[in-house]
Amino acid sequence: QVQLVESGGGLVQPGGTLRLSCAASESLFRFYSMGWYRQAPGKQRELVAAVTRDSPKYAGAVKDRFTISRSNTGDTVYLQMNSLQPEDTGVYFCYAQWTQYHSASWGQGTQVTVSS
Repeated sequence: QVQLVESGGGLVQPGGTLRLSCAASESLFRFYSMGWYRQAPGKQRELVAAVTRDSPKYAGAVKDRFTISRSNTGDTVYLQMNSLQPEDTGVYFCYAQWTQYHSASWGQGTQVTVSS
C-alpha cells in the first residue's frame, strides 16, 4: 500500500499563498486517482482537488484559486493555494487510489489556518 506524507501547511493571512506537498512512497503515474480533501472543524471531509484518469477536478469554492499538479517523477502531488480565505482553514489530506475498485490510501494531514 502506498504511503503518503503531507507537508507545507501553516498559518497564513487572508489573501496569502501556500503550497502543499504530498510525498508518496512510489510513483503515482499509474494510479487511477489522487488528490486533496480538507476537513474544517465540525464539518465533514470535502474534496478540494483531484486528478482522476489524468483529468483534474476542483471544488467550486477553490476553482481558479487552487491548482493541483504532480512532480515529473510522479511521486509528489502538489496543491498550490492562492488568494487564501478564512474559510479555507482546515486539515488537508492527500489521497491516492490505485484503481476505482481499491480503497484510497490517505496521509496524516497537514493543518492550514487562514487568519489575520
